[in-house]
Amino acid sequence: MSDNELQENTKSEISVDFRSKVISLENTLKEIANGVDIVAGAENKPIVRDSDVIPIKHHFMDGVYIREMHMKKGSAVIGAIHKHLHMCFLLTGKITVINEDETVDHIAPCFITSTPGIKRVLYAHEDSIWFNTHKNPSNTEDLDELEKEIVAISYREYEQYTKNK
Repeated sequence: MSDNELQENTKSEISVDFRSKVISLENTLKEIANGVDIVAGAENKPIVRDSDVIPIKHHFMDGVYIREMHMKKGSAVIGAIHKHLHMCFLLTGKITVINEDETVDHIAPCFITSTPGIKRVLYAHEDSIWFNTHKNPSNTEDLDELEKEIVAISYREYEQYTKNK
């Protein structure tokens, strides 16, 4: 086996392990969510759109949807799986972003390119403001419609989406 094949196999194993662990964590948090200390989406509304714990604002402009999230120091967020390449901006604070490929600390102000198909866990070391920017070609302000367009709730849903593109 070549070094490249070994690295690919190892990366694949890490990816599968991360996915299973983050899904297990997410399911556990949903079970114990009380809406005060732990906030989680429900089956009929899987994406948290706003809460006292993680305040979220929604901004719209021609062809663009921006989701502004305020994270308090010590809070963590498990994100949905984004379907499209997009930019994220950390305007204030310091966060760690963990995904199946890497763990990266970000100190504001900065931006990252968010690749599709990856679930992320964000942890705020300081009070932080995080913006996700998404395309919105239909200029809808209907959050249900936007969420169907920009995120997948599960890896299975994302794989189905990529097969049907």
